[in-house]
Amino acid sequence: MAMPDLNALRAEIDTCSVMRRLFRVLRASGGVVTLSLGEAGCRIGDRVRFVDLPGSGGEVIALEPGIATVLPDREVDGLQIGSRAEILGPVEIAPDPCWVGRIIDPFGRPVDGRPLMRGAVDYPVRADPPAPATRGRLGARLQTGLRVFNTLLPIVRGQRIGLFAGSGVGKSSLLGQLARGVEADLSVIALVGERGRELRDFVEDVLGPDGMARSIIIVATSDQSALIRRRAMWTAMTVAEYFRDKGMQVLFLADSITRFAEAHREVALAAGEPPSLRGFPPSTAHLLTALTERAGPGKAEGGDITAILSVLVAGSNMDEVIADTMRGVLDGHVVLDREIAERGRFPAINLLRSVSRALPAAATGPENLLIQRVRHVLGAYDRAEMMIQAGLYAAGSDPLVDLSIRLWPALDAFIAEKETDTVDGSFARLAEIFDAVDQKRKEMV
Repeated sequence: MAMPDLNALRAEIDTCSVMRRLFRVLRASGGVVTLSLGEAGCRIGDRVRFVDLPGSGGEVIALEPGIATVLPDREVDGLQIGSRAEILGPVEIAPDPCWVGRIIDPFGRPVDGRPLMRGAVDYPVRADPPAPATRGRLGARLQTGLRVFNTLLPIVRGQRIGLFAGSGVGKSSLLGQLARGVEADLSVIALVGERGRELRDFVEDVLGPDGMARSIIIVATSDQSALIRRRAMWTAMTVAEYFRDKGMQVLFLADSITRFAEAHREVALAAGEPPSLRGFPPSTAHLLTALTERAGPGKAEGGDITAILSVLVAGSNMDEVIADTMRGVLDGHVVLDREIAERGRFPAINLLRSVSRALPAAATGPENLLIQRVRHVLGAYDRAEMMIQAGLYAAGSDPLVDLSIRLWPALDAFIAEKETDTVDGSFARLAEIFDAVDQKRKEMV
């Protein structure tokens, strides 16, 4: 007879409670369940288990005297008036270093079928950010593995940057490249609302064994309830904070913030909050800013969370509610352009619409001048592109446009290049592009 897995048994025992608080179902309608509390009490956010429907549960989303409104996290067909419900209290997770390399769900349970040891201390999934007066400042520039981020759009330690893109523009692939390439002790990746089949694709093809070896993935697929999808982002941030508090440099990747906000919208509307911001409830803005503030520099002389958050942008509308809110609280935004993706250049970054607020501090004086020159040249080409493509531009009409025409192919290719040496090597490569054109122009003269 095979010996039982003691790790699995211990993990199961750690989740057991010595006390049960049972209540009765009073009403079920409109997608929510009402419990009769009597003289007992509970709190917003407490987990609920429907005893007579094994495997089903929910969360308390609203309270009135003597009753609690519960949003189920799955179908509750078969629930009856008088059915028993158990209040489990708030959900807490207990991260542990052994979670590295694993895939877990929003409740800290393993998704990959292997036992997962709980840590020694429980952490609430909704926590406050470090006090502003005690936080450190943005740190040094990070090696990213991509020339465009090493030079024109630098990422520094503790920075929070957004990837704004429509669907199918290469957002997940870029996140995987950054997960493998950005300097960090550990990557924590939140996959919220993704299709189920995409998990293995991301882990095996996009992230790869090397990336997975230093990563923790928290996943809630699109078929799961809004409660679980929303909690996935909070759980991922809690895991990142755990390792940050241990003094580690953590890379936090989220795909996507938009689906996190949409999950919150479903929960808030079920709780009775009115829609106001183009269908989103008023609490959405605070939800996004509170999550974003939890990332960033930790306490001085401690660890940091460098965050890269993807934002789905429908129809390239950067002024829609979620995109506009996130752009205001991030330390930079990177816009992925569908037209660039359709012509085959990946990552499909629209440099002129992208900004890193780490500049100019993240670069030296000569490097900033080189970055400004690149933007100046690409801006001139962008303004004249329609005339150039139509054959209406006459060479010699504008020296800057003439220069942009010569430089554009090399600069466009530079944005797609992977880094093989150092940040200094990327700037040297960028300088070589300008030097080659300047030398050719001198020879022609």
